[in-house]
Amino acid sequence: MKRITYIFLSSLLLVFTNCNDPEDVDLDPSIEPEAKPELTSGSADFSNYISLGNSLTAGFTDGALFQAGQNFSLPNILSQKFAIAGGGAFVQPLTSDNFGGLAAGGNRIQGPRLVFGGAGPVSLESIIGPVTVGTDIALNNPTGPFNNLGVPGAKSFHLLAPGYGNLGNVSLGLANPYFVRMTGSTPNISVLEMAVSQSPTFFSLWIGNNDVLGYATTGGDGTNPITPIDGPPGVGFENTYGALIQTLTSGGAQGVVANIPDVTSIPHFTTVPHNPLDPTNESFGPLIPTLNGIFGQLNQVFAFLGVPERSIEFSTTAASEVIIQDETLTDLSAQIAGVLNASPTFPAFVQSFGLPAQAAPLVANLLGTTYGQAREATEDDLFVLPSSAVIGQPNLEVAGALMAQGLSQELAGQFSVEGITLPLADKWVLIPEEQMEIANATDAFNAIISAAASQAGLAFVDANALLNQLANGGITSGQYTLTASLVTGGAFSLDGIHPTARGYALLANEFMKAIDATYGSNFEDSGNLVNVGDYPTNFSPTLQ
Repeated sequence: MKRITYIFLSSLLLVFTNCNDPEDVDLDPSIEPEAKPELTSGSADFSNYISLGNSLTAGFTDGALFQAGQNFSLPNILSQKFAIAGGGAFVQPLTSDNFGGLAAGGNRIQGPRLVFGGAGPVSLESIIGPVTVGTDIALNNPTGPFNNLGVPGAKSFHLLAPGYGNLGNVSLGLANPYFVRMTGSTPNISVLEMAVSQSPTFFSLWIGNNDVLGYATTGGDGTNPITPIDGPPGVGFENTYGALIQTLTSGGAQGVVANIPDVTSIPHFTTVPHNPLDPTNESFGPLIPTLNGIFGQLNQVFAFLGVPERSIEFSTTAASEVIIQDETLTDLSAQIAGVLNASPTFPAFVQSFGLPAQAAPLVANLLGTTYGQAREATEDDLFVLPSSAVIGQPNLEVAGALMAQGLSQELAGQFSVEGITLPLADKWVLIPEEQMEIANATDAFNAIISAAASQAGLAFVDANALLNQLANGGITSGQYTLTASLVTGGAFSLDGIHPTARGYALLANEFMKAIDATYGSNFEDSGNLVNVGDYPTNFSPTLQ
C-alpha cells in the first residue's frame, strides 16, 4: 500500500515558525527609553560553569548532534550570558561537521541529522545524497576538559557509572559513544567524577528525561524500562539524584536544576493521528469493501465471544482508525481459532482466497493469533513519530513467515499490512495504561528533583510547566509564539523530541529567571535575556 506519512504536514511547504505581527513601536525620538540596571551576578559565582545532563544539555536537535546545534545548546547560550557576569570560558566536545551522526573506526553507528522534506522530516541523505559521517569515536575525539558534559541517551544512573565512556565497552552495550568522545586518557571516569574534578563554581543539572522517555519512545514494550524510584545510588532514581546533588554541591558549588517534562505532550507522540487511514487514498479506499468483508467474519466471532467492542470496520466516507495490538486485552487467540474451526461455512470462506478448504485450520489459527488482542485505536492512544513510516506498509518479516506456512506471496503481503491487516505492535503505540505509568513516574521523579533542589538551595526550573504551556496555546516571547506542534510550532525540532535552537533559547531564559530568583542576579531586569527570534528553527540541508 502507498505510504501514509505526515499527512497533516503536506501543505506546510516553507512554514517553520508561528510568529505574531510585530508589536507597535513608538519611534518618537523625544522619548528616552527607560535605562536598565547593569547586570549583576548577585551571590552566584559563574567563573567555572559546568553543565551535566543528557541530549537536552548536549544540544541535540533534528535527531542528531552536530556543530550548529551544539553552538545553540542550552548551556552554551547560558555561558555566553554568564560571561558578561564574571563567567569563564565554556568548552564543548564539538563534533566534526554539520552532517551529524557518529562512526567508529570508519563504520557508521549513528545516522546524520533530519531535514524538512516538504511534507515532514526526512533524512539528510534523501535530499543531498550520501555523506561521510566524520565524527569518529575511534579516530578523532576532541581534547578536554569540557564544560558541557551533556551525554545524549544518558539516564540518571549513567552519570555515576564508571566505564560509561570506555571505547571497549561500547560493543558490550555498557558505554555511550558520545561520552567516549569526552573521556580521553581517563576512559573509566564517570560523568560526575569528570564534573567535580574541574571544581565547578556553578553547575546546571537536567537529568531524568531519558529515565521515562526511553520507555515511551519504545511504546512501553518493556525493552527500555522506566528507572525504578527505589534502590541504591546508580540504580534507583531517588538515591541516584540525591548522590548527584550532594556530590556536586560538596565543594560549595551553586547551581540550577530542572525537572522532567510530560514526554507524552511532545510532538513525537502527538503528531501521528489515531485515524490516518484515508478512504480517498487510491491504494487503500478501493480495498475497503474486501477488508470489511474479511473483518465481517471476524466480527461475528467477536460478537459470539461477547466482545463486540473489538469489532473492526473501515469507513468509506471518513478517516479510519488503525488496528493495534493491546496487551491489556484478554488474549482470545485460541477461542477465535476454535469458533472459526467449528463454523461449517469457514472452509468456503477460506476457498474465496484461492486456498484449499483443507487450509481452514491454518487460516483459523492465523486469524486467532493475529487478532487475539487486537482492537481499533482510539483518540486516547498515542503513536510514536516513526510509526508514520510503517502504517500502511507490509511487514516483510511477517509476510515471509506467512509464506513459510503456505500462503502465496500476494496473500501473505495482503495479511501483513501494518495497522490495517496486521495490528501495530506494542512498540508503535502508547496505550492509556502505559501513559499512566509514565505520568506516575514523572510525578514521582519531579517530586524528588524539587525536594532536592529546595534542600540544597538551588535554583529550580519547572520544565514540566513550560511544556504544558507550549502544548496548550503556546508561549509568546518577543514577537514569536512557540507551540508544541511539529515543524510549525518553532519550539521542537524535526525529531519531535528535542528543541530547536529557538526552543533552547526559550529554555535558557527560564533558567536565567530561576537563577535571578535564587541568587539575586538580574538577567531579566537588566535586559540580558536572549531574544528568541535571533535563533533559528531549522537548518538548511546544505549546511556542512
